[in-house]
Amino acid sequence: MPLHKSLYLLLLALLPVLAVAQKRPTPPAGTPPKGQRIELLPGTQELVGGTFNGVAIRKLIGNVSFRQGTTLLYCDSAYQYTERNALEAFSNVRIIQNDTVVITGDRGTYDGDTRKARITGNVTMRDPRMTLTTSLLDYDLNTNLAYYNTGGHLVDPENTLDSQFGYYNTTSKIFSFRRNVHVVTKSNEINSDTLQYNTISKVTYFFGPTRIKDKLQRTLYAENGNYNTITKLANFQRNAKIETPEYLLGGDKLTYDQNSEYGVATGHVSMTSKKDNLVIRGDVGHYWRNLGRTKVYGTRPVMRNISGKDTLYMAADTLLSIEAKPPQTNTRSVLYAFHKVAIFRGTMQGRCDSLTYDRQDSIIYLNRDPVLWSEKNQLTADSMEIRQRRSKIDQIRLYANAFVVGQDTLLNFNQVKGRNMVAYFAENKLKKVDVLGNAESLYYALEGDTVVSGVNKALSANMALRFAESKLNSISFLTNPDASFIPPPELKPEDAKLKGFAWRATERPTRRQVLGKHFALPVKAKPKARSKLKTRSKAKPTTPKKAAPSKPIVPKPTTPKVATRPPAAR
Repeated sequence: MPLHKSLYLLLLALLPVLAVAQKRPTPPAGTPPKGQRIELLPGTQELVGGTFNGVAIRKLIGNVSFRQGTTLLYCDSAYQYTERNALEAFSNVRIIQNDTVVITGDRGTYDGDTRKARITGNVTMRDPRMTLTTSLLDYDLNTNLAYYNTGGHLVDPENTLDSQFGYYNTTSKIFSFRRNVHVVTKSNEINSDTLQYNTISKVTYFFGPTRIKDKLQRTLYAENGNYNTITKLANFQRNAKIETPEYLLGGDKLTYDQNSEYGVATGHVSMTSKKDNLVIRGDVGHYWRNLGRTKVYGTRPVMRNISGKDTLYMAADTLLSIEAKPPQTNTRSVLYAFHKVAIFRGTMQGRCDSLTYDRQDSIIYLNRDPVLWSEKNQLTADSMEIRQRRSKIDQIRLYANAFVVGQDTLLNFNQVKGRNMVAYFAENKLKKVDVLGNAESLYYALEGDTVVSGVNKALSANMALRFAESKLNSISFLTNPDASFIPPPELKPEDAKLKGFAWRATERPTRRQVLGKHFALPVKAKPKARSKLKTRSKAKPTTPKKAAPSKPIVPKPTTPKVATRPPAAR
């Protein structure tokens, strides 16, 4: 065969080998080739060779030192297994990798082929950023990953960390802890189930239920997120909460700065004032602890205030709660609501543009076009006050252009207006209304709840109205009364309304409207469809009962009583 053809065939045969050689990755600098023998360094005081239990061993005593690549191992004595490139080290064991990671212990094993070491007994691992102590440590020099499962304690210049299990990557300088994780910083204690800690940035990352508690009795809780132990900035997710002796603020996500004591919660936000049994829910919440202030908004936030068996619900575009500023305790607790406020409480509902709730005095101030409904009665004025006593409505004060409208059984509108009014309640039911200044009244006289006998119209400086079962029962004209009675044939449309009359029943908020999505009522299960098949049963004869003698039905008078008092009687 010619020489040039032989060389051509030889090149074709070598091409696959050359291609594989080009694709083979280059090992990292300082990493010994696989299977490199562990080298015994000079200085060992005594060396004894032999076979023990059928295994060839070199027994080394005194100042023993080994090297494999950039890894050094020192000990007082060792067994070197020459046939499988491994060794056992005893007493004052020390492993040094790349002049940065130092591991010490009482005893150790090292496999030169897999480059894995196990150190036991008073184990200490050090690098320039931290010190780890444990009773047993496995260290993979290929991946630079150390692992312990018998409990470990880590110390760095800023924090200490304890856990049952732990991994440490000596390249990324990141620790991973599991089970009974406890971190102590200069100002906090952190307890978690699963946590990562970056020894360079000093940031902790947690992936399970975690609590961070500071010296001021504030607790941060979340099930996912991170916390910077230097800047004290927390980014929490999944059931995130801030709890103080006064407040509990939570949401799906929470960002909190412990230095400025400012936090922002988003998604299913809930703020609880512990001493008032008050809860506010919304989409976004801002919390300023230094100011004692919480602001909740987004998709109509709702406040719930439970007082015994009675519950007050309040919805608005924005709810702002003011509490005592730490360490003060005598600051008034006030809730501001704005705009488009809606109220629902038992038999009373209301609307206004803005509202102030002084929780210390139990007074609710309604501003800008307020309107309240109590059963079939409507109250309006330029502004109002709802005064409570023992968690129940005691008074409603109406200021300027006060107007009360009530419907009778025939849906006629009985009306009273004046400069100011005071409505008195008992067991949350309207009992009396005092009209103070420029009083006017219009009410329908009924016969047997079925026929209108006429309309009573009256003017007086002051009036007093009394109610029974929230229905108008009597009117007293206290000063300079001027009354007239209009029979039905003479009743004109303009006589049926006082100036300023407006029936606003369509604006009356329902329970579902006020509670919205934040306090949504449970969905009732649909009843099961009944079977169309009917079972036949024999009809049992029944003995007719004697009818009881009927009593004559006497209609109750519904026309309010009118009492006129001369001026001197006041």
